[in-house]
Amino acid sequence: MMSVDDFTFSLLGTEYPLSGYSDDSPDYSDGQRQHRRRRSLLDLPGHRRRSRSRSPQRHSVPDAHMSSPASQLAGDKSLSGQLQDRTFAKILQQIIPSDYNLEKYAEMTDKRKDIDRPQLSLTLMSANFRRFNARVGVVFVFQHRLLRVLSWKQPTHTLSAMVVYSFVCLDPHLLAALPLAIILLFIMVPAYITRHPPPPPSIPGKVEPYSAHGGPIAPPPEIKAVSEMSKDFFRNLRDLQNLMSDFSEAHDQIIATIGPPTNFSNEQISSGVFQLLFAICIAAFIGAYLIPWNLVFLVWGWFAISLFHPTVQDWLLSTSDSEFAEQEKKKAIDRFTRWVEKDIVIDETPETREVEIFELQRMTGWEWEPWMYSSSPYEPLSPARIAGHRPKGTRFFEDVRPPAGWEFKDKKWILDLASKTWVAERCVNGVEVDEEKERWVYDWVEEMESDDETGVRRPVQKRGEWRRRRWVRTVVRKQYQRREGE
Repeated sequence: MMSVDDFTFSLLGTEYPLSGYSDDSPDYSDGQRQHRRRRSLLDLPGHRRRSRSRSPQRHSVPDAHMSSPASQLAGDKSLSGQLQDRTFAKILQQIIPSDYNLEKYAEMTDKRKDIDRPQLSLTLMSANFRRFNARVGVVFVFQHRLLRVLSWKQPTHTLSAMVVYSFVCLDPHLLAALPLAIILLFIMVPAYITRHPPPPPSIPGKVEPYSAHGGPIAPPPEIKAVSEMSKDFFRNLRDLQNLMSDFSEAHDQIIATIGPPTNFSNEQISSGVFQLLFAICIAAFIGAYLIPWNLVFLVWGWFAISLFHPTVQDWLLSTSDSEFAEQEKKKAIDRFTRWVEKDIVIDETPETREVEIFELQRMTGWEWEPWMYSSSPYEPLSPARIAGHRPKGTRFFEDVRPPAGWEFKDKKWILDLASKTWVAERCVNGVEVDEEKERWVYDWVEEMESDDETGVRRPVQKRGEWRRRRWVRTVVRKQYQRREGE
């Protein structure tokens, strides 16, 4: 068993050995060990005792010095909780940026936000971390035993596991009974043996046959959370630290391997990978039922487990074999790259569109006054004109902006000389087209006027109060830049 002396407690980059006590020492009673434990923890630099008047449920990031009477102690459980709160608060101070605003965080758009779940709270996170670390030991025990099986630490255990795997591969229906067998053999049978322990051997070294007769003589086993500041609690911290490191390294390695050929950073390579995967997907849809999957999983399972054998590992990591594997890998990549460069052509020309804006002018008095630049021609029969709404747009040409996600390619706007064409394409009625001068399209209205000689009123066609003409400009898709922090 590893004693607490082997652990070190890290606070803000400084390591402090917890060497003042050991639960395994036979020279101290339980009370003396508890007293020495409190003395050792209180002697940590920067640690300050809290009075009973301060509620243990109120925790904050300790930016300033807080003093309290040193003669009052809240007990070992309260002390360990306070130490954990201060430790986790210090760790979060290093993780969270100094300019981080929790109110701003609450306003951010978060697709994972759940109104039924509590929001970010340092106090709640500290308490949950202590609870989690006190109960996560069973996961690390399972991880440790699984790694021992995969790494051939006990060849009999590994071969037994592979025999079970072989039976499941040959008869997949056994997979339904496997969880029940695990519960019976690894949970209930050990629990029964704990309640009905075998008698001690009469002769040292002799194995007595186990007898299940008689009533229970021992308490049932219970899986309990380890106490804070115990050896198991620090072992869980150590294993959790190593697990986070392993996950981060595996995540970075997977992203570095899978990311470049699949994220279209090199469109030729990603297009080739897409075509290859698409062909395999179609072939799998058509002929997957022809493949004996139980034999495939059986062979590949034994092959994968064999790769973890120490002898095979030494052979794979030898210099000559490593160089051979690297050469074959390089040849395969070169063949794939040549095929991609030869057969896949990427269109590098950026996508372009033509945008339009209508210059509107209004008759005021006896002259035309520039009125607005609008995205709509504001023709006589438009819904906005019929509803009596005013045109929407901007007063100045310089204020016209390209659509979202686009940018102007040309430096200037170009007047559309084919006014009759765009009028016909839009099915604009009630207008007169000027095809010779400035290409204005006038409102063409009918009014009743009386004849000066006869006095008879008759309809007369004349230009209305609005005229417009169309300007065009070429836009190109805007190149997005990766924002900081993405």
